[in-house]
Amino acid sequence: MSDIERTASRTAVLVCQGRAAADGRIAVGRFADPVAVRLLRPAERVPVDEVRAGAPAEAGSWTSRAAYERVRAGAEVMVPRTVALDDALRGHQNPQLVVLGTGLDTRAWRLPELAETDVWEVDHPASQQDKRDRLADAGALTDAEAPAAPDPLAAAGGTLPATARSVRFTPVDFATDDLDGALRAAGHDASVPTTWLWEGVVPYLTRAEVRATVRAVSGRSAPGSALVLNYQSPSLKASVGRLVARGLSGSVTAKEPWRSLWKPRRMAALLAGNGLRIVSDEDLLTLAERLDTGARGRASLRSGRVAVAVTRA
Repeated sequence: MSDIERTASRTAVLVCQGRAAADGRIAVGRFADPVAVRLLRPAERVPVDEVRAGAPAEAGSWTSRAAYERVRAGAEVMVPRTVALDDALRGHQNPQLVVLGTGLDTRAWRLPELAETDVWEVDHPASQQDKRDRLADAGALTDAEAPAAPDPLAAAGGTLPATARSVRFTPVDFATDDLDGALRAAGHDASVPTTWLWEGVVPYLTRAEVRATVRAVSGRSAPGSALVLNYQSPSLKASVGRLVARGLSGSVTAKEPWRSLWKPRRMAALLAGNGLRIVSDEDLLTLAERLDTGARGRASLRSGRVAVAVTRA
């Protein structure tokens, strides 16, 4: 196994599996991610197909059941989270979009609203290379200088054109690298309004790393910029449930523990101290109930949050 395979994010795969499992099944008409399944390896698609079918193929197998439940629960979380974030992006469209901690995010290949937007995908070098390999296998077209025109083969499993004007990969380790310098070198223009998407990353960073990232975002945010943020608030029940799930399902994400949880008032204070004013902040359970998803994992949904902050005039 290569270094990249050892260190690429496994959580990113679980998120992608959840979106693939939910596509066309949950909150139809509000949630859709037909691209997600194309980024999964054959073995990773197995539990996705089982969840879509409604039962694990090997009913008596503990391993099969655990994989099934991971993906089923992931789908419940991904639907309200994705809908809320997509809606926020549509409401705060700018010429530049920076996706922080991209994982296997598919927005640059599925959101038509990004047709006039340049996208920077920022992630750990190993995770980013893993995604680029998966995109290549899926026939994705990502040339930042000459984005591909829509290709009719995409719907039939052929090439996968980007819907964004351009996609630029920017490798950054949030624990050690200079985000500001990396974006500058990658062509991001700090004088142009930017929408920042930060999904599913904050819990895996230390408080110091979160603060440093917010400072970098603030420093590169021209007036009119917005930060669309997903973070996790403290919850004993959710934390215990996560520990139990990790123990029962093996070491899939054992090397990716949560490092920081934030109460809404503390997150608002951090952002305010860096010139960003929160205009909305809701928990995922409220969002799931609004979508009538019938989700069962209420503790994990209640502790997950989506906030939108804008630059002060």
